[in-house]
Amino acid sequence: MDYDVTSIRAFIGAKDYELSRNFYLDLGFEERNLGPTMSYFKLGDFGFYLQNAYVKDWVNNTMLFLEVKDLEAHLKQIRALQLEKTYKNVRISDIHYKDWGKEFFLYDPSGILWHIGSFE
Repeated sequence: MDYDVTSIRAFIGAKDYELSRNFYLDLGFEERNLGPTMSYFKLGDFGFYLQNAYVKDWVNNTMLFLEVKDLEAHLKQIRALQLEKTYKNVRISDIHYKDWGKEFFLYDPSGILWHIGSFE
């Protein structure tokens, strides 16, 4: 099979939709509002759909991996935003070094777990 794929986009939920929208805007994503219950957030050519929908088991088990070129610089920029002070439940870990590369973790206000890393 030869697929001519141009993107893959995840759908994630939000416990508090407006709070999550603000979080992703503060994190640096661009928003394209798709109506009262959904927005598309993107960084460059990559993005995801944020929905005004919350199912605890679904949200608590959602993970996304964002690959970046310079992990240390990315973590520094995110820490400078002080998101943990602005948003309840937001947590940012230190960098974890693995045999495949390195990553840190970012939890959004709803509990969505972001793995932000680079492969080495």
